[in-house]
Amino acid sequence: MGSDGFDALMAALDPPMAIVTTAVGDERAGCLIGFHAQNSIDPSRYCVWISKANHTHRAILHSPHLAIHFLTSADHDLASLFGELSGDQVDKFALCDTTVHESGVPLLDRCPFFIVGRRVTLLEDESDHACVIFEPIDVSTGENFAALHLSDLTDLVPGHPVHDRAAPPTVRAQPEEADR
Repeated sequence: MGSDGFDALMAALDPPMAIVTTAVGDERAGCLIGFHAQNSIDPSRYCVWISKANHTHRAILHSPHLAIHFLTSADHDLASLFGELSGDQVDKFALCDTTVHESGVPLLDRCPFFIVGRRVTLLEDESDHACVIFEPIDVSTGENFAALHLSDLTDLVPGHPVHDRAAPPTVRAQPEEADR
């Protein structure tokens, strides 16, 4: 079977977009995602799929907590920041307002719709994304939610090609030559 039919069906679904954030020590990470869903009612569970090319994937391997921020139609600029720039070279959080959750996870101040969770399971296979299942420990909602969809972001260029598999640490985490 060719991927044309599958790709067309997935594009027609037009998923709502979100940003996942996490932290390991002082290193913050976050990326734009379109693959996410509730995957259990009792106990409550949610899952996100993170590109293995992303800095966020490497950080989430070592972090017990993460947050998923649900984007609204007014958040195109945040989607661009977390989707087009690579955390390997840029501290994206320095370019937006954040608050640190008691779990240590950075929260995006502009996003009132979020779930903070404790990582329960990480599933990796031969695909280009890893599935992270987490237990919600804090949820925030607001009013008048109008989701930002994949079809709203056709102008974005990903910060990493799909098959990129950079090794840690990040470029921006490298000590300066003078510090060595």
